[in-house]
Amino acid sequence: MAGERILIVEDERAVARGLEYALTREGFQVLWADTGQKALALTRSEDPHLILLDIRLPDISGFDVCRQLRAEGKRQPILMLTARDEELDKVLGLELGADDYVVKPFSLRELVSRIRALLRRAYGELSLASTGSILSFGDLTLDLERLQVTRRGQVVDLTPIEFRLLRYLASNPGRPFTREHLIETLWGYESDIGSDRTVDVHMRHLRQKIEDDPANPRWLVTVRGIGYKFEP
Repeated sequence: MAGERILIVEDERAVARGLEYALTREGFQVLWADTGQKALALTRSEDPHLILLDIRLPDISGFDVCRQLRAEGKRQPILMLTARDEELDKVLGLELGADDYVVKPFSLRELVSRIRALLRRAYGELSLASTGSILSFGDLTLDLERLQVTRRGQVVDLTPIEFRLLRYLASNPGRPFTREHLIETLWGYESDIGSDRTVDVHMRHLRQKIEDDPANPRWLVTVRGIGYKFEP
C-alpha cells in the first residue's frame, strides 16, 4: 500500500507544515485541517487512511472530534497528539476510540514509525493473513475476510484495534497472553501510554460490545497475574 492519505488536524501552522513536509517526503498524501469542524468535514469527504489529531483546537477539542468520528462509524486509525503528558488525557483519548497517543515534542522518525505500524496493522498483514476465514463461537462470528463481527446475526461495530484484539485472541483460543505481548503484536512497538492501561481500556470496550455481562465475561477472560485469553 502506497500513497496513503494522512489527515493532520493541527491549528499551529508551523507545526502542521513541518508534519506535512516530513510525511510528504515519506510518500504519504497529506490533508490538513486547522479546526475540529474542518477535520470532521474532510474525514467525511476524503476518507483518510489515518488521522493525526491534536487535542487542543480553536473550536472543538480533539476529544470531541474523535468521539464524533467513532459515533459515525469511522474506523480509520486515530493517533492523538498533545503537548500535555498527563495520564488523564491519555486514558480519555483511548476511551473515546483513539488507537494511540504521542506527546509533544516527539521525533519525526518516531512519529513516522508509529504511523506505518498503525497503517500496516489496520490495512496490511493482519487483514491479508485472514482472507477467507471465519471463526464461530456460539452466537459470535468473526468474518476475517470482510473484517466483520456479528453477534446473534447483528453486526457489531468495532474499531480497528478492537477487531484486531478480538481476532488475535479468538485465533488462539484458551491461550493466555500478557498485556506486553498484545501491545507488541497489535501495535508493533512499545506504546508510550503504558501497556497495562492501553490494553485494559480496549478490552473493556470490547467486552461491552460482545459480552452479555461485561463485568463477568464469557468470552474475554482475565487471567490473573498474566493478562487475557479467549475462552471458547
